Amino acid sequence: MVNPFSSAVEVAAAIRAKEVSPVEVADRYLGRIAELDPKFNAFCFRADDEVRAAARAAEDAVLRSAPEELPPFHGVPLPIKDLVHVKGWPTTYGSLATDRSPQPKSDPIVQRFTDAGFLPLGKTTTSEFGAVPFTESEAQGISRNPWDPDRTPGGSSSGAGISVISGMAPVAHAEDGGGSIRIPASCTGLVGLKPTRGLVTNAVVEVEGFATSGVVSRTLADTAAVLDVLTRHDPGAWWSQPTPTRSLADALDTESPTGLRIGVLTTSLIDGIPVDPACLAAVDKTLRALEEAGHQIVDKSLPLPTSDELISTFMKVWNVASAGVPLVDPDRVEPHNRAQREAARSVDSWTYAESVHKTQVLSRRIVEAFTDSFDLLVTPTMACLPPKIGGWRAGGNPVVAAYPMGVFTSLFNVTGQPAISLPLHHDEASGLPVGVQLVAAPWREDLLLQVSRTLEQALPWTDRRPLD
Repeated sequence: MVNPFSSAVEVAAAIRAKEVSPVEVADRYLGRIAELDPKFNAFCFRADDEVRAAARAAEDAVLRSAPEELPPFHGVPLPIKDLVHVKGWPTTYGSLATDRSPQPKSDPIVQRFTDAGFLPLGKTTTSEFGAVPFTESEAQGISRNPWDPDRTPGGSSSGAGISVISGMAPVAHAEDGGGSIRIPASCTGLVGLKPTRGLVTNAVVEVEGFATSGVVSRTLADTAAVLDVLTRHDPGAWWSQPTPTRSLADALDTESPTGLRIGVLTTSLIDGIPVDPACLAAVDKTLRALEEAGHQIVDKSLPLPTSDELISTFMKVWNVASAGVPLVDPDRVEPHNRAQREAARSVDSWTYAESVHKTQVLSRRIVEAFTDSFDLLVTPTMACLPPKIGGWRAGGNPVVAAYPMGVFTSLFNVTGQPAISLPLHHDEASGLPVGVQLVAAPWREDLLLQVSRTLEQALPWTDRRPLD
């Protein structure tokens, strides 16, 4: 029997050792999807027959090949977020306004997954165009949190988080343009690492480099191992570094350095947004564990932008740069995205270029602090617990309602730094997971993972499941 809560690394090892067949693995996860997805709405596209055919081909390869000849994740199912292309499958971008035709070609990020042996398991739900961190849309319905179905699982990688925490997949593709890997990781109790800008490339540079792909997973070992197969040099892409000479999986197994300078940020970057006591308690617990591990908490502050600078500059770039989704029926775009598209049209080229310039100046100022003042920064992942389904309707504007969810994450999309959300705390009153964000200097995923491993050992989370 396949344990649906096994890590992707464990599933891959069992397949390679012929302890379980890829067909058994696929059937187990497809069965979980059939049982649980009607309750939580993680999948917006399924191709079960195609998944089973791919699993049979993977099983044949296991029988014909030596274990060392198989790719690292041979036969392991992995769902894909509905913002990227899988050959033969539609990409709706979570919208009724887009074309449903099968895509003629997979995006490079999907090709990297399949080259590593992963079997695409279906496509997961997202908010329309990935614009807000929850999925309550006309096209894909309401995605619900397995910890409390009346709460959001976060987003915009909503289905990705649901699928992994509920055992419908061992690991899931996610994308992050303002927190969309880290926010669902926090809401559902998973690990979510947004890589450094340019480390994981795709067909185009998305949203001026603010957005990037990665995964949500249960374990740091899965996150490191999957990033290793995604971070090969891409000669056709901007900002693609040479393939790293040392794997992140190896770095994770290296003893974490001690005596690091740990900075702290717990005040909202946007005026008037309070930080929930549970989110502050999660940071306090994390800082105590880091001090016990030999690190130094330093009283240094980031050169932060004002609230107006962050919102106006980020949103001008976001609105324009994310407006390129091809539409077949613009009248069916949801109202908040229609308003953002209109806002984008009002930004002239001079203002847009000026805003991009401002984000670069802001980014350099902040990144330099990671040399001058501290080695890692600790923040809450979100300023709030996972909101209630439909809670945004009270204010009428889902973008503004989302600010408490993305206020600590979006800054590091602007700077391009690696940032990880770890499920280090549970709120006793609500029973909901609470994530803590760690941020490092660019290209220091190794340090981020090493310190995260220290926290994984001090404050273990992998046995916590919402459906037990």
